[in-house]
Amino acid sequence: MPANRNALIRYKTIDTCLRNPYRRWTLDDLVKACSEALYEYEGIDKGISRRAVQMDIQVMRSEKLGYNAPIEVYENKYYRYADLDYTITRLPLSQNDVAVLSETVNLLRQFLDFDYFSEMADVIGRLQDRVAVAKHHSSAVIDFERNRNLTGLEYLNPIYDAIMYRQTLHVRYRSFKSRITKDYYIYPYLLKEYRNRWFVFGARTGDRELINLALDRIWELSPANDIPYHLSEDFRPEIFFEDVIGVTKHERLSKATIRFKADSRQSPYILTKPLHASQTLIEHCKDGSMIFEITVVLNPELYTVLMGFGPGVKVLSPEKVVKEMRKLYQEGYENYKK
Repeated sequence: MPANRNALIRYKTIDTCLRNPYRRWTLDDLVKACSEALYEYEGIDKGISRRAVQMDIQVMRSEKLGYNAPIEVYENKYYRYADLDYTITRLPLSQNDVAVLSETVNLLRQFLDFDYFSEMADVIGRLQDRVAVAKHHSSAVIDFERNRNLTGLEYLNPIYDAIMYRQTLHVRYRSFKSRITKDYYIYPYLLKEYRNRWFVFGARTGDRELINLALDRIWELSPANDIPYHLSEDFRPEIFFEDVIGVTKHERLSKATIRFKADSRQSPYILTKPLHASQTLIEHCKDGSMIFEITVVLNPELYTVLMGFGPGVKVLSPEKVVKEMRKLYQEGYENYKK
């Protein structure tokens, strides 16, 4: 890799370090972090000098690359950003950046036919569209679903950093059902998006019960430095969400195999876009309708999805789910009688 690419790795590493408010960074700390990054990404094991990192900091502070990074020294030995919200990653893309990203997108697209990378299609599509917009100064040609009024996104980076650096958090939170805020002290484990809303999964510090909090209901977030972080060996996201539609799952919710019938209008959509990974086709009826089964946790998101098909889907079993669907439809009917 050319030397300028190595420098970019160092700039990004220094930026990542200085954005971490939970640690005090000396010059030697930054040298060590840059050396580790170069070894990880490029296999360069000869390390890097203090002088090189000092020059990197000068470049980042200057207008040479357009960073103008507000790097300051405090207590005569520690480095930090004077502006806690600053990061070089939010700067406009240069022509060189766009060229590098274009090469990266073209490379990634070659792997989309491999099963291992198939789930990256959406991410690559988003990246390709953003690069095209920056390159040609044109409007987007792919319109992804988004919620422009969503709040709480300012907590994404702090929570992400807390997960990465294993930092306990204090969260002031108010759910839609509550009129007052509640204090939570949690060990954050995972950020998850569902239908354009973000959630943080973590364990409460007291009983270590797993909970999830919507970022748009957070009122205040701060590090709980006096509470040591606890990493759960039981929470494994790749397994935890196997039987869930949405984000709601706890020990009080049961799991069941749900059999439902989709009419001839809805069945092709459900067949090609399953409600859940466990979905299986049980019967293809003569009138074009189909009978499916899914095995999932009985949570509110499940009923929302089933209700979304209107009269096109009828739950056949178990009776518990049938009764709940009947109740929901009855309540809806009463609303329209008024």
